Amino acid sequence: MRAIAAAVAVAAFALFAVLGFALRSAPDPGWLLTWEVTLQNHSTLIAWWLTWACYVQVLVPLALASLIVAWRVPAWRSRAIFAVVMLLLCWRGADLFQHVFMRPRRFDWVVRHETAFSYPSSHAAIATGFYLLWAAMLAASDLPQRVRASVPPLFVALAVAVLWSRLALGAHYLTDLAGGVLLALAIVAAAWAIVPVKVLARQARV
Repeated sequence: MRAIAAAVAVAAFALFAVLGFALRSAPDPGWLLTWEVTLQNHSTLIAWWLTWACYVQVLVPLALASLIVAWRVPAWRSRAIFAVVMLLLCWRGADLFQHVFMRPRRFDWVVRHETAFSYPSSHAAIATGFYLLWAAMLAASDLPQRVRASVPPLFVALAVAVLWSRLALGAHYLTDLAGGVLLALAIVAAAWAIVPVKVLARQARV
């Protein structure tokens, strides 16, 4: 599994880099941009609240909650710490690579004009490297079946909704979101290949 994770990390990062260098100074292709515009400015208030799921005011309490789980529940200690580390790496990694590619933001923004660079989307990286990671860890655990059947889909739905919110607010191109997902996948897969933590093994029971 570690070899597979390493291969996934290399492939995801290669796609991330190719996409970033191909689009660093240009908007999305016209056919894709036309589709993106159709998603814009719908359910704006909902999109605005969803986008807060990846702001520091929400992420810090969630990270602290994860660390409390690590402290109070030994069976989940390594997973909870792993999730927090992935959150930080995906978050800061996306910010770092934004300054590498320096892709300009969209100008047809809604609610708030964000002035940071556009590629990759830090929201997409966080949604993938934290919320989807928690979904995968919960689904692969030995928690009761009703928990594994109900809670992970909520995390998946939240992650997908966050991605939608960035398009609805005109904050990112679709390729920015793809870049954030690829970067987070590369980071999590690389960590999974390197760190001796069985985050997806059926061994964590509360």
